Amino acid sequence: MQPNKQPPKITFWGTFADMLRDFWQVLAKLKPSPYWQKRFIQYSLLMRVDRPIGTLLLLWPTLWALWLASDGVPSLSLIVIFSVGVFLTRSAGCVINDYADRNFDGKVERTKTRPLATGLVSEKEALILFTVLSLFAFSLVLLLNAYSIFLSIIAIVIATIYPFMKRITYFPQVVLGAAFSMSIPMAFAATNNEVTQSAWLLYVANLLWVLAYDTLYGMVDKKDDLKVGIKSTAILFGEADLQIIAIIQGFFLFGMILVGAKFELNFWYYLSVIGAAGFIAWQLYICKKREREKCFIAFLNNNWVGACIFCGILLSKSF
Repeated sequence: MQPNKQPPKITFWGTFADMLRDFWQVLAKLKPSPYWQKRFIQYSLLMRVDRPIGTLLLLWPTLWALWLASDGVPSLSLIVIFSVGVFLTRSAGCVINDYADRNFDGKVERTKTRPLATGLVSEKEALILFTVLSLFAFSLVLLLNAYSIFLSIIAIVIATIYPFMKRITYFPQVVLGAAFSMSIPMAFAATNNEVTQSAWLLYVANLLWVLAYDTLYGMVDKKDDLKVGIKSTAILFGEADLQIIAIIQGFFLFGMILVGAKFELNFWYYLSVIGAAGFIAWQLYICKKREREKCFIAFLNNNWVGACIFCGILLSKSF
């Protein structure tokens, strides 16, 4: 009788190795050389394909905006364009971020194994990859109207300068929030060829949310950032970090309540805001000792905040 085998560990996303292996089986039919097989792996790591949290945190507000702008009936083409655009834009942002931090990442525990920090990807390769991803993302925008194209140019500029703000200001998270929120006015512009005051209210609320959860993310690297001289709101807020994050999240939730009123959403939406508040309260609770691992878990949990609010919008527009 054979001994019982442990069942394979199954996660929602699967392992990065399995994901790449499945994708590579398709590409293997083209018989790429071993050199390009290695480049594929390193470029994927540089783009953070193995860490979809950034894509999700950018995607949820985009979906909020598409559903609100279209009164609950967004076109399939816009959903596809914006979803693929989110992936490409976030990937490009990760590449330019690592390029900007190439002389610092090797000194930070969490980032010391990144491809640029280890030299597995050259600076030239990183810039070429960033350019290619940006061009692909911009080519998608060209399928939209002129107003959306104009807003996309602003978004690209903000996203490109964000990584360099860490040397200049203690508020790089605000710049990131501005970049991560640009899909909101773009979605309204693409849907209705205008960006209403209500859309800008959603933009500001989302910026506050990004500021809050990226400060949690900054708390993970706080000690290392102090050593290498990188600035962040996590450092600026000091010992009052959790209290200030709580205040910012409070304004975010208040902003989302105002959004609900502006778009005349119903009970389901407000129930989702209460659910989001519960997730946020849990995040602050587990971070009370400011342990690095717990702060990272709290940051990741914001995915469910975004998903919860999207479900509220979806249900509100459906029933």
